[in-house]
Amino acid sequence: MCGIIALVSRPSLRVPPTQAEIIGYLDAAVRSGSDIGRVTENLVIVNELLKGVPGVLTLVDNHELTASITSRLDQVAGVVAQLETTLEKSEVDAEELEASTAAMIALRDVLWAIGQDRLRTALLVGELAGRQAGIAAVGGYLTIQQALSALDRLEVRGRDSAGVHVFVWGHGLSHSDPAVQSAILSRAKDPLFQNHSLRLVDGVLSFVYKAAAEIGELGDNTRALRSAIQSDQLLRLALTHPDARLSLVGHTRWASVGIISEPNAHPVNSERDLNDDVTSHPYVVAALNGDVDNHGDLRIAHGLSFPGQITTDAKVIPAMINMHARTCGDTVEAFRRSVSSFEGSVAIAAAASDNPNRLMFALRGSGQGLYVGLAEDLFIVASEPYGVVEETAMYFRLDGENASNAHLTDSQGQIVVLDGDSAGEISGVTRLAYDGTELAIENTELVAAEVTTRDINRGDAPHFLLKEIGEAPESFRKTLRGKIVERDGILAATLGLTTLPSSIIEQLSTGVIRKVRVIGQGTAAIAGRSCAMVLDELCVGGLDIAAITATELSGFHLQLDMSDTLIIAVSQSGTTTDTNRTVDLVRSRGASVIAIVNRRGSDLCDKSDGVLFTSDGRDVEMSVASTKAFYAQVAAGVLLACAISVAAGLGTNSRRHDLLRTLRELPDAMRTVIASRSVIA
Repeated sequence: MCGIIALVSRPSLRVPPTQAEIIGYLDAAVRSGSDIGRVTENLVIVNELLKGVPGVLTLVDNHELTASITSRLDQVAGVVAQLETTLEKSEVDAEELEASTAAMIALRDVLWAIGQDRLRTALLVGELAGRQAGIAAVGGYLTIQQALSALDRLEVRGRDSAGVHVFVWGHGLSHSDPAVQSAILSRAKDPLFQNHSLRLVDGVLSFVYKAAAEIGELGDNTRALRSAIQSDQLLRLALTHPDARLSLVGHTRWASVGIISEPNAHPVNSERDLNDDVTSHPYVVAALNGDVDNHGDLRIAHGLSFPGQITTDAKVIPAMINMHARTCGDTVEAFRRSVSSFEGSVAIAAAASDNPNRLMFALRGSGQGLYVGLAEDLFIVASEPYGVVEETAMYFRLDGENASNAHLTDSQGQIVVLDGDSAGEISGVTRLAYDGTELAIENTELVAAEVTTRDINRGDAPHFLLKEIGEAPESFRKTLRGKIVERDGILAATLGLTTLPSSIIEQLSTGVIRKVRVIGQGTAAIAGRSCAMVLDELCVGGLDIAAITATELSGFHLQLDMSDTLIIAVSQSGTTTDTNRTVDLVRSRGASVIAIVNRRGSDLCDKSDGVLFTSDGRDVEMSVASTKAFYAQVAAGVLLACAISVAAGLGTNSRRHDLLRTLRELPDAMRTVIASRSVIA
């Protein structure tokens, strides 16, 4: 598991927003009070104004404006807290609760975006660029900051080493200048392309920064990279020229081929021998997710030799591109020929000195991902959606599995080439199949991200597992919010028709539905068992109830007619392939389906008759070990079991009351346990 990040931008023509403009919209948001829609509308405008180079130019070193923005955001946050408290105590129907929750999420998203993305970005760009930095320098360091921020999130996929490569052109530096020449030569002699290495090829500067450590914590590598970049005076000098531009390829690695070391950290370059001028053009850098399974065979077949300390399979990528480019004279075609020769599941990012304003990507196989984000004057590409969402919610995904021609396996996989002069626009994207067939991009392929940086913020926690354990009580509480009501001293579960539709209620009450199967995969299947156990106890034999994995149900227990069956499908993401496929199969046989899921708009939501969201319907879990999602699924399962037993006319109100009373007490009990961590540890 590794992570790729790459960015290329163009100069912005938008005029930086004025302080009065920003404050005006913020004041309008504050005046809107509890009108969530109006508040959100004004804050969205502020967030858009503060994006990109124009926004950073307005914010950087403007402490008065930053303080004014923060003060007004705090006022809005106070209103949000009051509204949530009111919502907790009020009895509203499920549909109104769902609408209010969705509106609150949108408002919290934009509050976070301004306070944590825009203000934080401007602060960190200011630290990198220094005081009185010009527009080109601000733009260049903004790109670097965007990459470092994305790498910090992508590190969860692997962090034994990381690297950032930057091409800079239009810098105006002359190699004949003795000071420049001395600075370049002192850093251009490392054949291993380690941290702070530098090359000057065709007038283009190539800077690389790397960090590698077998033992460490999340964030260590990006801190090391940031320090190296901030201390690089030649980079700072290059970016002072008003025409300076840069493109970037970055990577965070989990070593599979090659030891953990700076020479093996990506990006790697196309050099074989520092003194070999024949193979120096075009100069190529590349990063790899996955494995080039035949890298050894390619090295032998093409006579590729590298310094002994470089053992990563990624090294063959830029070397092969360079080799083919010298033969065919077209770097994009050379890229296509190279990636077509690689065996294995791969995601590749590359750039070349002959056109540093262009980035090239390839994806083949099912094990990797690449997402192309389209922002204002910017292309940002990452191996996960959460690598692009700080800058844009709109992206399209490369397809590494389908062939452009079903009869030609060589066409499987996709290549994307991005032109920085049209950054942020579909017109700047060229997409090819591996056989060279051009593939048009339809607007329908652009999707909106379902997460923001708020969902994947690690905060002060050293890792996501600890963070998510700490969030479990709140996630549990949100799952119960508004769904347990007291009537005549008896607690009851009220879920609404969007969760338990009238058609299913009628089938339960009339005995049409006689069977309930709770399905899932992994920890979701285990959480499903609790739902089945509680429902079985409440129904005292009145329904045929069982918990079973989705794969077992689809493989061994399907019936031609399943109209007497209610399926409860449990999934954190709503995209679990085995669960969703089983839902398709049972629905085609007449079964009804209710989903317990944590993602609004997910595939499972679309496939189900009713949906019960855990937490607030978008409580992302990053840790491999499920914690808060599992607990929330258990809570949702008990709620649903209570509601189903009522619809079926089974069980007693007193037993349901006892279950729901205990359920409401659990968040506080969980907090007590977590507060005892130091004693337990």
